[in-house]
Amino acid sequence: MIIGVPKEIKNNENRVGVTPAGVKELVERGHTLYVQHTAGEGSGFSDELYTAVGATVLPTIEEVYAIAEMIIKVKEPIEPEYALVKKGQLLFTYFHFASEEHLLHAMLKSGATCLAYETVLDKNGHLPLLVPMSEVAGRMAIQEGAHFMEKPMGGNGILIGGVPGVKPAKILILGGGVVGYNAAVVAAGFGADVTITDISLPRLRYLSEVLPSNVKTLYSSAHNIEQELPNTDLVIGSVLIPGAKTPHLLTRQMLKLMKKGSVLVDVAIDQGGCFETSHATTHTEPTYEVDGILHYCVANIPGAVAHTSTLALTNATLPYAIKLAEKGWKQATAEDAGLKNGLNIVDGKITFKAVADVFNLPYHPID
Repeated sequence: MIIGVPKEIKNNENRVGVTPAGVKELVERGHTLYVQHTAGEGSGFSDELYTAVGATVLPTIEEVYAIAEMIIKVKEPIEPEYALVKKGQLLFTYFHFASEEHLLHAMLKSGATCLAYETVLDKNGHLPLLVPMSEVAGRMAIQEGAHFMEKPMGGNGILIGGVPGVKPAKILILGGGVVGYNAAVVAAGFGADVTITDISLPRLRYLSEVLPSNVKTLYSSAHNIEQELPNTDLVIGSVLIPGAKTPHLLTRQMLKLMKKGSVLVDVAIDQGGCFETSHATTHTEPTYEVDGILHYCVANIPGAVAHTSTLALTNATLPYAIKLAEKGWKQATAEDAGLKNGLNIVDGKITFKAVADVFNLPYHPID
C-alpha cells in the first residue's frame, strides 16, 4: 500500500503520525511510505531519519495527499486540507467529529473513508488508541494547572503541594477514566489534596484501592460537585463518552461558587468540553477568563510534549496501521470488530451512530 504521512498544520501541533521506527516496520513489509518534508521535526525526527529507513520525503503536503492510498495523521484535517482529501482515500487519525460539524460535512463530501483512533476498540471494549494520549493529557493537565495557578499566570498563587505549615491545593477531578486516573496520580505525587469523581461505583472502588491516601473518591452528581467547588483551587474535566459530545458537568452558574482565580482544565474539549463555559484554545493562547475563573481548554494538550506523545501514539497505532496496509480497510475491519468500530465515515455516509445522533443525521451501519 502507498502510505502518506503529512506534516500536522494545526496550531502548535508538533506530533507526527508515524515515527521512523514505525516507517521501517511498514517498509520492511513491502509498503511504500511518503513523508512530508520536516513532518517529524517537531517530534525530534529529521528527514534523514526517515529516508534512512526507506521513506521518500516529499516537499509539500499536496504531494503527500495526492499520492497516498492511506493517510496516517495525528489530528483531524483542518480547513486547508479538506480539498486535498480524495474519494476512496483512507484517513487514519483522530477526528472527534461530535465536536466538529464543519469537519464532518467536509469529510462526508470528500468520499473518503475516515477511521477514527478515538473509537477503535480492543477485545476488552477499551479504547487502545485513545489511552496513550489520555495518559499524556491527564498527566499534563496537572502540570499545566499547577502552572496557571501561579499568580503571574492569572491564578491565586497557590503552590500545588503546599509546604510544611501551609495546606496544599485542593484539586477536583471530574471523571475517573484514564485521564482522571493519570491526573490523580500526578496530583497526588505533588502532595495535593485530591478528590476524583465518577458515576461507576466499581470504578470508584478500584480507584480507592490503587490511588494514594491523599486521593478521595466521590460519586459524581451535580449536588456533590457543587459542595466541592467553594474550596477547590483546580478542576480537571476528564469525562468521555466515546464518539459522542461530552455532557456539561459544570455550568456557568456553578462558577459563582468558586474562588476568583481558580483554574479549570478541560481535557474533554476535543469532544466539546465538560464545562458549559469551555471553548477550544491553543498552545499559543491557552487560557481565558470567565467570571474570574481561568479556563485552560487546549484541544491538543499532548502536542506540547511531542516527542513523548509521538512515541507513545505510534506504539499503539502501528499494529493497526500494519493490519490496514496488509489487508486493506474492508478486510481488516471485517476480521476485527474493534477496528470496524473506528469507521466513522465511509463513502459519504456516517457509519458511527453517536456521531449521527449528535447532528440528527442519517446513520448507516457499516454492515
